[in-house]
Amino acid sequence: MGYNGRRMSGNRSRSRRSEAAVMIQTLERVLLFPLLLLYLELVLHVYMKTSLAYAPVYFVFSFAAGFFLSALTLAWHPQVNSIISKVLAVLLSVVYGVEIIAKTILQSYYGPSALKVAAGNRLTDYSDVILSTVIHSIPILLILLLPSILICIFGNDFPGFERFDVRFAAIVLGACVLCHVLGIGVTLLPWKGDVTPGWLYKVDTNVDDQVEQLGLLTMLRLDIKHMIVPVSNTMGNDFSGLEVLTPPGGSSAGDASQVDDPGPVIDTSPNVMDVDLAALSENGANDDVKWLANYFNSVTPTKKNEYTGMFEGYNVIEVVIEGFSGYAIDPQLTPTLYKLTHEGFVFNNFYTALHYTSTSNGECQTLLGLYPKNGNPITMKRTGEVQFKKDGQNVGFNAYLTLPQQLKRAGYNVLGYHANSEMYGRLASHTNLGYDWHQFGNGFEGLELKNDGGLQWPQRDTVMVEASVDDYINSDQPFHVYYLTISGHMPYSNNRIVAPYRETVRALPYSETTQNYVATVMEVDRALELLIQKLEAAGKLDKTLIVATGDHIPYFNVDTLEELSGQTFGSSEAMEHLDESSIDFDVYKNSLIIWSASMEEPVVVDKPCCQVDILPTVSNLLGLEYDSRMLAGSDILSDSEGLVVFTSTCWMTDRGFYNRFTQEFTPAEGVTMTAEEQENYVSAMKKLVSYKLNSTALIVENNFYDAAFGG
Repeated sequence: MGYNGRRMSGNRSRSRRSEAAVMIQTLERVLLFPLLLLYLELVLHVYMKTSLAYAPVYFVFSFAAGFFLSALTLAWHPQVNSIISKVLAVLLSVVYGVEIIAKTILQSYYGPSALKVAAGNRLTDYSDVILSTVIHSIPILLILLLPSILICIFGNDFPGFERFDVRFAAIVLGACVLCHVLGIGVTLLPWKGDVTPGWLYKVDTNVDDQVEQLGLLTMLRLDIKHMIVPVSNTMGNDFSGLEVLTPPGGSSAGDASQVDDPGPVIDTSPNVMDVDLAALSENGANDDVKWLANYFNSVTPTKKNEYTGMFEGYNVIEVVIEGFSGYAIDPQLTPTLYKLTHEGFVFNNFYTALHYTSTSNGECQTLLGLYPKNGNPITMKRTGEVQFKKDGQNVGFNAYLTLPQQLKRAGYNVLGYHANSEMYGRLASHTNLGYDWHQFGNGFEGLELKNDGGLQWPQRDTVMVEASVDDYINSDQPFHVYYLTISGHMPYSNNRIVAPYRETVRALPYSETTQNYVATVMEVDRALELLIQKLEAAGKLDKTLIVATGDHIPYFNVDTLEELSGQTFGSSEAMEHLDESSIDFDVYKNSLIIWSASMEEPVVVDKPCCQVDILPTVSNLLGLEYDSRMLAGSDILSDSEGLVVFTSTCWMTDRGFYNRFTQEFTPAEGVTMTAEEQENYVSAMKKLVSYKLNSTALIVENNFYDAAFGG
């Protein structure tokens, strides 16, 4: 072959090498973001120790989102492509890092719909915790940021940011669509379990499960989608089978027919109100209202019992204690808490499970008697925001069955106090409940300035009681007062709350963090002691009912509970994130105070119960008219079966414990069931738990209580 032939052959060889290089570079550019997202998802899942069984789902969705982002960086001037790519790479890495920190501090991931809540909260209250968590998380943050750092440093050379044809970008978008469709198809595979990718893709709840099964980016995308297009009710209309939940024996403990000496006749009629649910199910304003009416009409109401009206006409003081666990109660260190938990009603199996957004939705359970929505919008905050048209006027959510509403209708003076500034929209939500609400910046600053020099962090609960008690204690009008405490708020550092108790707690055989936590519980104890002293001095103690429990356990320092209880609730990794697939649920075990000085002897209750049960129980004790079918909780003192639902949708009843992760039911000690009975029972309970958890948003968003009760 001559010179020209050899030159042409060389040119073709160089051309082929050039074409191959271009193809490789094109592939690198197209796969840049799909591979980056897949890397970030895998790092998050491995670090958070979530199941990798769902990797095929977030693998495909990562490629879909990645192709979309790659298409955005192909068609512009090379410098513009470079800037967009680097900014997007860094932003994505930061988002994953922020979500890991949020999950570590607050035990939940947060979508864009929660940004308004975060912006409205006092993040400075968490500054020490945030800083320490960020420092602790530096290694994982660097691992997440590593690809974006490399892209920023070497991106101009590898893989380069040349301009690609707009038509090629359109082809990449086509690949995005194909991967997205494939991803939806993967979610519809026959996955095992109660919570599956296919179900999670259609709902706006179960955020943590969405991250585990669909991927973080898909959770964020769905959150944005649902902000624009709300989800519809996916629960179906099957209310059959719930009769299997009738308690064994099916009668009230106070039923005269069950004893030889009937004694006084006890009213065991159902706690219901005159509401025509059948008519509402036919003529409701929309399908959600009709569904709720049908559901509540299928619920077996609880019965009145020997405790009905036991405290009729009493004053009521309700306290939700920040970050509280009964494991910290001690007869010497916290004598008032010990007295109240041992001399009133004694609840041996009471739980404060950690549901979404901790304090706000701890309040939701206690005040509304409903389980909070496991996602955004935050239920308690939403009750103060949502507006409806009625007779041409804007009206708020009708919280008809709440204690402040019931007692206000009965002529009580209703007040609420929180020694902190505005968070979670409490001024609107708690005012809407009926409280004359006092917090810093709303009539409360004058009270605080008299006592402690203005807003302090954290504020002393004794200061809150001292500053507020004169508002109601000397009045002839019966009163209902709600206190949301603050002294027990994390972090449990050597702060102003600890100072008065430092010498005492330093003698305890615990870590310094646990010692400091005990000091915060001692502060709550002294606040309750002061309250009781004030009531006694005013001659009001014997006619006052005190109700108190925690909003949630100290979830950021759950190892303190292991120290205090002498138990191990799980591995350090499982406890750090309260991984309910691997922990002992006794970590949520807590104390519920329902006490009056007029009680002559304690009443011991072994039934499993939780925060949603407080409202119906107290309503019955006060002899108030309420409809037990329309609350998620039940009167603990009735013959109804006890139920505790955890955020993972595991649940516990008198008859046993159901593990959602293994789909196994373990009968309680002494309970025997045939295989068929157990299957029917578990099936009905799973349906009921789903209805209880998911009906709350329908109640709030459709103002159902207003439709049922008017007013």
